[in-house]
Amino acid sequence: MHRRDLLRGAALVPGLLMTGLPLASLFSGEARAQDNGGQSFDSGVVRSMARDLASKPYKKADQTLPAELQKLSYDDYRNIRFNTDRSLWRGQGLTYEVQFLHRGFIFGDRVDLFEVAEGKAQKIPYTQDLFSFDHGVPRPDPKLDLGFSGFRIHGPINRPDYLDEIIVFQGASYFRAVAKGQGYGTSARGLSIKTGASDGEEFPVFRDFWIERPRAGADSVVVHALLDSPSATAVHRFTIRPGETTITTVEMTVFPRNDVDQIGLASLTSMFLFGPNDRDDIDDFRPSVCDAQGLAMINGNGERLWRPLTNPHRLQISVFADTNMRGFGLMQRQRSFFDYQDLEARYERRPSVWVEPIGDWGEGAVHLVEIPTKEEVHDNIVAFWRPKEVLKKGGEYNYTYRIHWTWDTPDRDPIARFGSTRAGGTDDRRLFVLDLVGEKLKGISLDGVEAHVTTNAGAISDIVLQPNPDIEGLRLSFAFDIKGADIAELRAQVVRGEERLSETWIYRWTA
Repeated sequence: MHRRDLLRGAALVPGLLMTGLPLASLFSGEARAQDNGGQSFDSGVVRSMARDLASKPYKKADQTLPAELQKLSYDDYRNIRFNTDRSLWRGQGLTYEVQFLHRGFIFGDRVDLFEVAEGKAQKIPYTQDLFSFDHGVPRPDPKLDLGFSGFRIHGPINRPDYLDEIIVFQGASYFRAVAKGQGYGTSARGLSIKTGASDGEEFPVFRDFWIERPRAGADSVVVHALLDSPSATAVHRFTIRPGETTITTVEMTVFPRNDVDQIGLASLTSMFLFGPNDRDDIDDFRPSVCDAQGLAMINGNGERLWRPLTNPHRLQISVFADTNMRGFGLMQRQRSFFDYQDLEARYERRPSVWVEPIGDWGEGAVHLVEIPTKEEVHDNIVAFWRPKEVLKKGGEYNYTYRIHWTWDTPDRDPIARFGSTRAGGTDDRRLFVLDLVGEKLKGISLDGVEAHVTTNAGAISDIVLQPNPDIEGLRLSFAFDIKGADIAELRAQVVRGEERLSETWIYRWTA
């Protein structure tokens, strides 16, 4: 099983609401009223539920599954299929449709789903006959109400006459989306807690979703979610606008059950197996295998930073302290097939995912967690914002941000960027070769242009900056003399006098 298959398969196995079935409604805390007329609904309802949950001890939701569903293989899970003719909103003249995902395999968490229309919320009932169980996959007891493991939204993102998959919510608090012409790659999370902690990570889960029926011709879909975990609850409101760039606007409130000092906001999860800068012990025909090449950041002072990713030999955590950070993202910058040579995975089509805070988030830090892996099926990269202040028990903390599922950084600044990082050499001396592209470099004279390269360990020598006409940019190369260092933080930038011509390249080298 390959990770790319898992991501694809997780989105190929949903089941749908049958139009016209009786719908049960939600509410009052854990008791769910059964009123076919639906319950009045607005975003304050979910907020009240999250606040109420946070005031009580954590109680894990019942995740009981029949044994035959727990033991499904990946291939078996893909053989649970849905009837697309029964998609939510099918035949209603709307721009979008919703399809639901069955539980089983690694997707054991149950979520309850509700449709919101005309100010009323109605529960979407699970029924087994929404699915086909092909190639000998056993059917569970038809009397069981298994709920769903998630859902996906389809719309005309690539062609006006076909509804392609746009976004999927499935597994803990994970969701992932694509822009026009893209395939799935980097994922986002509603919340992360204790990521990289020595005593283990806490995985909050979405328990319930409310999906608003859009008006005819609408260019967006709104989804509300209730999140729960031992340390906190949260409410999310997602506004999803697909297109050349798909934008997910997230309005979130966190309600801590306990004081929380290891929280991750706007968490992104991705995969980096190897690339030209880091392919130790890799025997593979492909030049690179990754969903994202680097972490890009714009700090509160407007400085742009680029940190190429690595697949380390041991867990690495990098912390970039800042005040009122302007944005960060896990970016896929190399967009040629020849950078990856993979006709199946098409890594050049994976989204770059950029987080744009709305308003000031104060003091905190962008955290980058890099986890060793030997296979591309594992997500081993996590990036998130952690506020400096501890989130206090009983408090309410509001955050709003946009997630751009895109091909490039949204603002398209003309400053030069580091497109690729290559490295090679011996155990004592490494040669780094960095290519830069950008509007500021086109036709530039090198008079007065210089590269500043520094390290906090070892020594830098043989700095060379020269034109690279094949990319209409520059090539910067330098040698790093290790001199017994076990770890070093390298930095590079191209300037002309006081003018910054490029973003700042930062790199952690380890022995």
